[in-house]
Amino acid sequence: MIKIGDKIPDFVLKDQHNKEVRLSEYKGKKILLSFHPLAWTGVCTKQMKSLEENKARFDKLNLVAFGLSVDSVPCKHAWAKDMDVKATLLLSDFWPHGGYAQKLGIFREKEGFSERANILIDEEQNVVWIKIYEIPQLPDINEILEFLEGKK
Repeated sequence: MIKIGDKIPDFVLKDQHNKEVRLSEYKGKKILLSFHPLAWTGVCTKQMKSLEENKARFDKLNLVAFGLSVDSVPCKHAWAKDMDVKATLLLSDFWPHGGYAQKLGIFREKEGFSERANILIDEEQNVVWIKIYEIPQLPDINEILEFLEGKK
């Protein structure tokens, strides 16, 4: 499993608009990779909405947040529209199925989806913070904000 101090592996994943997103293009920004098991579930919806609701705070901290799951691009598109998520990119780790989550060591093989996890990387794309949550647990976005604000 990926750990603090590791260089995060690059990815090219499609967002809810079917546009390719390359992690390495965000070098110079802090990145929050917010993994959620599956779209259209209550806790996952709250998790992604919290990213959208905190966008202005993230901008002030030079942070870009991505929501990642194994769901397909059309699924992510419909879900983002339903949630009114416009500023946050929801990335599809659909094919190879959960490939990026597998690369990070957070894929739950038995269930076929990722852990619920937040992984924070710095401007040089090194992992600085990781938390794996119980599947039914809503991640507290304030943990990330407090960590970052304490690092100023």
